[in-house]
Amino acid sequence: MAALKLKKFSMEKESNMEAHRTNYYESSNLILRRGQEFSIKLQFNRPIQKADKVEFIAGTGPAPTEKDNTQAIFQLSGSKNSKSWSAVTDSSKSADIEVTIKTPSQAPIGQYNIKLYVTTKSKKSSFKLDDIILLFNAWDKDDVVYMKEENERLEYVLNDSGIIYYGVKERIQEAAWNYGQFEEGILDICIQILDRSLNYQEDEALDCSKRYDPGYVGRVLSAMINSFDDEGVLEGAWGTTYPGGVHPGDWNGSVDILNKWRKGGYKPVKYGQCWVFAGVLCTVLRCLGIPTRTVTNFDSAHDKDANLSVDSLYSKRGKSMSKDTLWNFHVWNESWFTRSELGPLYGGWQVLDATPQELSGGINCCGPASVNAIKEGDIDLEYDCPFIFSEVNADRITWVYYDKNLKEKVYTDTEFVGKFISTKAVGSDERIDITDNYKYPEESEKERSVYLKARKKLLEMGIINKDSPGRRSIAKKRRKKRSNGSELDYLDEEKEEFDIQGRFEINSSTEFGTDLQLTLHLKNISKTSQTLKVKLSSSTIEYTGRPVSEVYSDAFNLTIPPTKEAEHSVMIPATDYEWELTKHNQIEVVALCELKNKKKMLVRKVVIIEGPPLDIQIYSNAVVNKPLPVEVTFTNPLSKPLSDGFLVFGGSGLVKKSIKRKVPKLRPKESDRMVVNITPYQSGSKQLTVDFISKNFTAIKGFSKVNVFEEGEAPEEGEGDREGEDVIVIGDGDEYEEDEAHEEDEEDEDFM
Repeated sequence: MAALKLKKFSMEKESNMEAHRTNYYESSNLILRRGQEFSIKLQFNRPIQKADKVEFIAGTGPAPTEKDNTQAIFQLSGSKNSKSWSAVTDSSKSADIEVTIKTPSQAPIGQYNIKLYVTTKSKKSSFKLDDIILLFNAWDKDDVVYMKEENERLEYVLNDSGIIYYGVKERIQEAAWNYGQFEEGILDICIQILDRSLNYQEDEALDCSKRYDPGYVGRVLSAMINSFDDEGVLEGAWGTTYPGGVHPGDWNGSVDILNKWRKGGYKPVKYGQCWVFAGVLCTVLRCLGIPTRTVTNFDSAHDKDANLSVDSLYSKRGKSMSKDTLWNFHVWNESWFTRSELGPLYGGWQVLDATPQELSGGINCCGPASVNAIKEGDIDLEYDCPFIFSEVNADRITWVYYDKNLKEKVYTDTEFVGKFISTKAVGSDERIDITDNYKYPEESEKERSVYLKARKKLLEMGIINKDSPGRRSIAKKRRKKRSNGSELDYLDEEKEEFDIQGRFEINSSTEFGTDLQLTLHLKNISKTSQTLKVKLSSSTIEYTGRPVSEVYSDAFNLTIPPTKEAEHSVMIPATDYEWELTKHNQIEVVALCELKNKKKMLVRKVVIIEGPPLDIQIYSNAVVNKPLPVEVTFTNPLSKPLSDGFLVFGGSGLVKKSIKRKVPKLRPKESDRMVVNITPYQSGSKQLTVDFISKNFTAIKGFSKVNVFEEGEAPEEGEGDREGEDVIVIGDGDEYEEDEAHEEDEEDEDFM
């Protein structure tokens, strides 16, 4: 009998990837989700006999071993094994057989090489099959990333676009983000990120063996998306200039960033801030099969001292002196998986944060931290729960600084931090508020008890001592001041009532270039007249709360009769703030009010200066591989001519690489229109992003949903198609005059 030999094989890529919901990936590899069967076809030189032994070996990593769970050796048989690799065939009577291979639900993810060994008597031969890439599987009930609802799996694993929220709690804004996890080369880059991590460099075999755990993978990636400790993907920057790179606000998605990292020899891409780190991490985690979403926390505390409180500092004139302790918003990620090492109560959503803020285990990473653990105050659980608890639930302590040696506490606000925690809804572009996932209602008995529980755990962990700043006790019992008159005595004091209530009201448009008009309302709620000294100050600020330039100041005295209200008008000319704005377009307005008894109150409002919106119009059906005209109307927001404006188009399935087009010179406040042809290359519901960018203002962003049809499936064109409009039409390869085209190419070097 001739020795058994393999003549041909087929990995059945198309049918397998469709069954595994991986047919969206633009890749030459067979991509599979773990814990799910796949079929291959083998053609031998003859039928398999009882004397023949057919064996498979699958391995991942540089030195796979069975001991490390990075190698599996399994025979072709007639039975399945649900907990390990198995291969079965219904019949071996023919030389052509179909083999069903099952991977375990706990297999490490990554690229596997597959070999087939055939033994006939004493003769053994081997054949190399095509490699496969194994991903986490949210559809498999035995996988720790399993999600029960199909609509959630579609949103958090398969949706390649989304919305990230930013701004301030009074004016929540949204920006589209193209995750692009299925784009060509992105999966390979995601695996490269893992292979270039510090963990992999320290012990390749150990790192690969731990990749069965989404918590481990997520933590490694939260370190690798930033570049503070390694040659990670993104370099963070929070200044006013961004030399040699792209302002974080000018990115519209992850694909250009990841491709630039790879093409640049794995050197960090300049630059990122929190929403960019979160957008890229979401792409990588979804690409690897872990259900993930971006989450925005408004009035987010940055607790550097791990004492569950943050300080807001103001000068005696009311000018902000804070340094990154309270961010107007902060964006992180949540990924869905169980935490068997913590127990069943702590599974579900887990916080992962790639923005470099504080060290964790000696490097800049954060998480995974159970959202349930945060809500219940179980901050002794891994990882980084105290820091995240503070982000959503710290006390804000406001101080007035007179000089380096003298400061005065104005008040402690126990409700300010952690507002309108937001994420995109499942299956729609609506914003949903998930604050209740992180904490109980403010000032409720349960919320206070959880806070005290968290402080007690910090004491037990040795992170704080009993005199560290913190919230009042539930009983609110006033204690006697210590003999040294320490400023920490306020901890257990009653909250002092202030006889004046204050608020700012915006009375004008907040559009870029408009004089900003506000009214300060001060109401006397006491039964006696109150005389106040009021010091007003306004500064442009970063979104982290860091002041940049003071643009307004004033001071006055007034007396308010009992139960009456006084008003004071504030006008900040556009000429005073327009050129002092950071690219976050935020202005902080502060009133420091002092009564005769020296009690102080601070009234604060953050105003967002908004650019004129983009108008995006698409008047024809989008068809795969057919040019699609997109009309964009844009306006120069400046009070001076604009000559460096660009429109940037992006969108997975719509634009392979971001298209950047220079717009004509615009007069102050002038509007114009442009039509650019894009060529969709995937069918389905897609998200087109358009950014109007300039070095002189923050990117003005817009997006539009586009339904793309396969050829022959598009409905008939409706009425309303526009012809003969006086607009600029630019094709995919067209440019302006030669010198402008060259100038644009130079810009692209920094942008892409």
